[in-house]
Amino acid sequence: MDRSPLLDHFRARGVRLADRPEAPGHASPLAFGDVPAEYAAARAGCALLDTSDRGRVTVRGKDAADFLHRLLANQVKALGTGRGNANLLLSSKGKVLFTFELLRKAGHFELSTPPGRARDLAGALEHFHFSEQVELADTSAGHAPLELAGPTADALVMHLAGAQIERAPHAWHALSWRGAELVLVALGPGAWRLDCGPERVAELWEALDSGGATPCGLVVRDSLRIEAGQGLAGLDFDENVYPQEAALEHAFALDKGCYVGQEVVAKIDTYGGLNKRLLTLRVDHADPVRRGARLFRETDGERRELGLVTSWAYSFALDTGLVLGYVKRHHQTPGTTFELEGGGRATIVPPPLGHRVD
Repeated sequence: MDRSPLLDHFRARGVRLADRPEAPGHASPLAFGDVPAEYAAARAGCALLDTSDRGRVTVRGKDAADFLHRLLANQVKALGTGRGNANLLLSSKGKVLFTFELLRKAGHFELSTPPGRARDLAGALEHFHFSEQVELADTSAGHAPLELAGPTADALVMHLAGAQIERAPHAWHALSWRGAELVLVALGPGAWRLDCGPERVAELWEALDSGGATPCGLVVRDSLRIEAGQGLAGLDFDENVYPQEAALEHAFALDKGCYVGQEVVAKIDTYGGLNKRLLTLRVDHADPVRRGARLFRETDGERRELGLVTSWAYSFALDTGLVLGYVKRHHQTPGTTFELEGGGRATIVPPPLGHRVD
């Protein structure tokens, strides 16, 4: 969707909205009221997040599996129906162009993208389309998922499904829910994506809310994701970084054969040589840190710029600020402390400190 179909629902209830920092123009709830209570509920129970403005590209045709397999960085042909994975489309130089979750359906593939990226992804894939029997379509208008994350998320999903279902990462299940099709995707331990389409998403939101999930906004989302060391496309990484720099090893495969950018990715894995890596750093104060703030450290008697902040959040787990930032090699050991441009110090801490959320 170009916009969340829940925005009017939230405005009618007085929920404060703000643009997603990674997707300007895509509004989302900033918070639903008591932010510490939202965070506590996410840690001890189940967070409910509005991700209904995600995009989707559908790929059909008898050559769809072969077509995607030769382009994408993670497995495609090895996936059976009911399976999926995190995946990437890289540039020929091995840098990250698009991130998405791929699902293999019975007769087609679905690629769920961050907000506002579906049309560009479809166009990028079309660039490689020659004689293959493949149809590419931006089907974002029918895609309106919500996400659950937290230790009680599994139980809530099983109650909704009325049965025990497989929780393997990126396994998906379709079931009938109040006369509509509901697709459940297991994103990882205690993390789920649920999609029954834009027409029923408000009803699904209310059902999850009344079923025990706690609505959470961007403030809590960013606290959880940065505690988990999870970057966002368009904010923490873009077409200028390699997947290993952005800690995206879960989204590419080294054993699937050729794909766009594969030689560069394999060379980095074999020989190393990355100049930087996205890391989590604890700040010694709770004031916001601007994106682009530099990290300095004295080395060999010289004050040097050795990193760059990409996003900030207040960490409820640590009771202080937390940032994601790129740190140059030879300076990436946990416990290494930097002077933070704008004031304060930042120290590398090893994630994860929380649940993975999108």
